[in-house]
Amino acid sequence: MNSMDTNAAPQHNAYHFSFQKLAGGQPLPLDTYKGKVLIIVNTASKCGFTPQYAGLEKLYQQYKDRGLVILGVPSNDFGKQEPGTAEEIGEFCQVNYGVTFPMTQKEVVSGKQAHPFYLWAYKELGFGSAPKWNFHKYLINRKGELVTYFFSTTSPDSSRFIKAVERELEAS
Repeated sequence: MNSMDTNAAPQHNAYHFSFQKLAGGQPLPLDTYKGKVLIIVNTASKCGFTPQYAGLEKLYQQYKDRGLVILGVPSNDFGKQEPGTAEEIGEFCQVNYGVTFPMTQKEVVSGKQAHPFYLWAYKELGFGSAPKWNFHKYLINRKGELVTYFFSTTSPDSSRFIKAVERELEAS
C-alpha cells in the first residue's frame, strides 16, 4: 500500500471537500449534504465486490427519506478494475444495478496523489483507515464528522454496517 500524505491542510469536517459529478463533471461540494448521513464508497465495475452496488442501492432506497446519502467514487487504483469513461461507468451502474445514488468522476483514492477527502479521512481515522481495495466505505454523521470506516469485505447488507448507519440516522 502507498503511504498517505498526512500533511493535508487541517479540516474539521467533510463539508470542506468537493468532488465532481459523474455525469457532466459539475462540482459536487459535500456541503450539499449538510444534515445528512453520508456513506462515501470507492467503486469499480470489474471487481469481485462490484455486486455491492446492488446492496448499496437497496440501502439508499430504504433510508434516503430518513436522510441517508450514498456517494459512489469510481476509482481505478486497485487492480485497474475501473477502466471506463464517466459515460461507461454511469451506464454500467444504471443498467446492471439500477444505481440512483450520486456518483462522482473517477478519482485516485490511495497514496499521496489521493483526492483531498481521502487524505483527510486517513489523517482523521489513522493507520488502517485508507482504502486497501474497492468498495471501502466511510460513514459520516450529520455534522460532517467521520464516524468510522468499513473494509471492502463488509457487505452493505451486513448487520454491523446497517446498525452503524441506523445509529447515525437516529442521532440528532
